[in-house]
Amino acid sequence: MSSVEQNLRVNRCSRNTVQVGIGLCLLSMFIFAAQDGITKTLVKDIPVGQLVMIRYWFFLLFALCYCACNGGLRNTLRCAHPWLQGWRSVLAVLEIVLFGYALKYLGLAETHAIYAIFPLLTLGLAWLFLRERLTLRQSLAALVGFIGTLLILRPGAGVFSLAGLIPLGCALMFALFSIITRKISQEDSFATNTLFMGLWGAIASTVIGVSQWITPSPAQWGMIAVLCVTGISAQLLFLQALKFAPAVTLQPFNYTLLVFAAAIGVMVFGETLSVGLVAGAALVVVGGMLSFRSSGRQLHDDHEHTTTPV
Repeated sequence: MSSVEQNLRVNRCSRNTVQVGIGLCLLSMFIFAAQDGITKTLVKDIPVGQLVMIRYWFFLLFALCYCACNGGLRNTLRCAHPWLQGWRSVLAVLEIVLFGYALKYLGLAETHAIYAIFPLLTLGLAWLFLRERLTLRQSLAALVGFIGTLLILRPGAGVFSLAGLIPLGCALMFALFSIITRKISQEDSFATNTLFMGLWGAIASTVIGVSQWITPSPAQWGMIAVLCVTGISAQLLFLQALKFAPAVTLQPFNYTLLVFAAAIGVMVFGETLSVGLVAGAALVVVGGMLSFRSSGRQLHDDHEHTTTPV
């Protein structure tokens, strides 16, 4: 076989591999969106804290099984940042609870459109706490995303709702979660992060959710079971996608989560998409894309080390 034929075969294999990664990414985004649709249905009758508690205990079971098969529990429990692990886990629980309330009071499209600004908030927090350099492109991206968020929230307009600040708070909390994850992942492994996330998360969510317990109906138990399974499967699919394609390639497809959520919101929940929402969401996505071109490698590392059952 000639060198030209070998190169063509390698290129075809590479393209096929990337296509597999993109396909897995799209599937994970769709599952995340469907999962939020199930959550939106459940929070009408089931307390948000209770749902988060059940999901975290399921996640802890997964984490224990994963760590037992990847180095053993004793090795995984060796942690360089126990306090940061705890605070990170509590922050994640609070963020997920808050996101549940966002889905309760807002539409899927609106919630995800505002939440999509978290990569830009992560850049700002990295500059503030980790002293990372903020480039001109990233500053411009943050400005574009901020304008997009204002278009969605429309402060000062008659339609402005304080509930619109809930997903913005979620985005800020997840950005802080990402910064802490970036720091601890320099010394703690993915398995360690997963185990402590499940352990402390289960404890914190139980404190919040146990007093709110309402016995679900059989149908609700079925939806909760689907919610638990999809929370893990979507994360695993996305991590697998990163093995087939670089994060820079996958980043544009991550924003299909917003598209899927909007579609489910319109078709299942009868939501309407205003011009301001669509325009603002477009600006948030553009801002995210601009920032990613300057920090693709680091965000790739964040995705590999970030584990949350959201």
